[in-house]
Amino acid sequence: MGFAEDHLIPLVDEGLGNSAYLVDLGEGRALAVDACRDLRSLHAAAGRRGLTVAYAADTHLHADFLSGAVQLARDAGATVLASTAGRRAFAHQGLADGDEVDLGGLTLRALATPGHTDEHLAFLLLDGARRLGVFTGGSLIVGSAARTDLLGADRAEELARAQYRSLRRLTRLPDETAVWPTHGAGSFCSAPAGGGRTTTIGAEKRANPLLAAPDEDAFVRRLITGLGSYPAYFRRLAEANRRGPDVLTAPPALPALDAARVRTLLTSGGNVVDVRPAAAYAAGHIPGSVSIPLRGQFATWLGWLLPDETPLAFVADEGQDLGEVVWQAYKIGYERLAGRLAGGVTAWREAGLPLSSTAFVTADRAPEAPYLDVRQEAEYTAGHVPGALHVELGDLAAHTAEAPAGAVVACGHGERAMTAASLLERAGHTGLTVLRGSPGEYAAAHGTRLAVGATG
Repeated sequence: MGFAEDHLIPLVDEGLGNSAYLVDLGEGRALAVDACRDLRSLHAAAGRRGLTVAYAADTHLHADFLSGAVQLARDAGATVLASTAGRRAFAHQGLADGDEVDLGGLTLRALATPGHTDEHLAFLLLDGARRLGVFTGGSLIVGSAARTDLLGADRAEELARAQYRSLRRLTRLPDETAVWPTHGAGSFCSAPAGGGRTTTIGAEKRANPLLAAPDEDAFVRRLITGLGSYPAYFRRLAEANRRGPDVLTAPPALPALDAARVRTLLTSGGNVVDVRPAAAYAAGHIPGSVSIPLRGQFATWLGWLLPDETPLAFVADEGQDLGEVVWQAYKIGYERLAGRLAGGVTAWREAGLPLSSTAFVTADRAPEAPYLDVRQEAEYTAGHVPGALHVELGDLAAHTAEAPAGAVVACGHGERAMTAASLLERAGHTGLTVLRGSPGEYAAAHGTRLAVGATG
């Protein structure tokens, strides 16, 4: 079959900042590349075109999500394609550098591209001798390259040097070759990148600052400098993907729990996660619950802030998508989902159980108080309230004792700040105020200007 542009279907997970791909191979067959365990969008795209996934390829052992390849093998009989060097503990076709797979008209060629991980492969898609594009996973991405410190800070430079060689290899492909990365803007696996999700070899040679580095040492410095923190769950998912995620025989669900059962779970060491919007949480919430609003970044903060081995119960508003809660948890390996509070906070109140509230105010109503900024380092450095104490949200649980009493807790809009306040309240803090707005709005309301740099 001739390959047309619409034969490639990107499937973007905005929350994780990643892209999977579905390739129409013709005759009702498809190739999936770097599919996440949450296969809903992939199944929908395949269903619209009458496709069955015949091949599921993974470019590397992912750290930010559980792979859907094993599930596709079970559900659709897909052949899993992955690096031999990854030593995966489930049935797959192992590939080494230069190996080719006949997809039935198209060919997939493995290119060893270590750097982001040791066993990383890129997959070059060929139509005869014509190079259609390359699935680059976590090697060459739009405007940058994926981070090299996920296997430990002590290996970051070694892997950055491998990344240098991998990118140089990829740039020897023709300029018109399409580049289809997995990681992109918003992914904690990526160095800073722009908003584009796909590119070409030629565009990257012209505009990627890493490729403009004059030599290997300069490349390494540019790649490693400025790498920020990443979610705690990244440290365990690569091994989970090597073993292979558990196969699901039915869609997971959240059973209904009454208030007494939720209270028992909370007092016996479980966690209650309130997924309602920040304003709803502020107005009234279960004491000791953690606010993680249901949005694209829900999985990131769930996996960063809470352990995966303790049971979770959820509090939601009527009309919120509980299926989204479940799949965001499952795609990062959180499966101990005890259920949801039936009837929400109304049922909790009607059971005679107490609720807490948290001040959530706009900048003009925020008090003169110590200012706690919980944004990422790069955000803080770009501009912050003078004198602010800075503790990233991902680190806050280990530093609650350092938070000043009666603080104004702030991020960029209010969601992360409410999460931070919930962690501080759980640790015993009282009298907190959460800023419903930005540092710039707060500075303007209090007659000052934002400071720039690493210290306040």
